[in-house]
Amino acid sequence: MLNEGEAAPPFSLPNQDGAKVSLSDFSGKNVVFWFYPRASTPG
Repeated sequence: MLNEGEAAPPFSLPNQDGAKVSLSDFSGKNVVFWFYPRASTPG
């Protein structure tokens, strides 16, 4: 669990086109993460 202001650990995920995107691709830039539950799920 991260606390507000802590750096995120390195990670990579596929984008909407299936290409791998890494957090390091955005080094030196501000990044906003927005997490939300899947449709029709509690949360």
